[in-house]
Amino acid sequence: MNTLHIGECVLDTEQIKRGVSNVALQLNQKFNNESVVIITVIPGGIIFTADLVRELKFDISMDYISCLHTPGDRNNSSEIIFHHNINLKNQHVVLIDDAIESGGTMKRICQFLTDNFELSSLSIATLFVKPGRVLIPVEQYYAVEMDNDDLLVGYGLPWQNKFRNIPYISKLIK
Repeated sequence: MNTLHIGECVLDTEQIKRGVSNVALQLNQKFNNESVVIITVIPGGIIFTADLVRELKFDISMDYISCLHTPGDRNNSSEIIFHHNINLKNQHVVLIDDAIESGGTMKRICQFLTDNFELSSLSIATLFVKPGRVLIPVEQYYAVEMDNDDLLVGYGLPWQNKFRNIPYISKLIK
């Protein structure tokens, strides 16, 4: 793997593992004895979802949604693609992604789900959030609130469709 663009480590594998457990603990407390539909934002949320769902103690069903975007783009107008494999009517839904950067795409996906399905509740779970993100009016569970807006790669976060498979999160060197 060409690591030319991989800089300083921001979250190592142990910090990520603790973060995943922290988010799982919050969700387990919230949804104790409930049934929840997990919707992964693909492709970025795949790795976080895989780690997170193994620590959930309540019944889950799983689906996925996608909306191509550029990191930091608050005005994403890409098509939202949702195959709707599970009936969402009156369901608790947790939308999972690796991170909320600007929040524009996540806000659009939340709006899409609430406008088109009669959900019992909608929540977001991410490993981390960045400062200055847009307001998303749903309950959010995350492990880390970043103190800057550095471009990051690894653990699902890409740069030019590469580096998603790095097991830690690092700053991107352009």
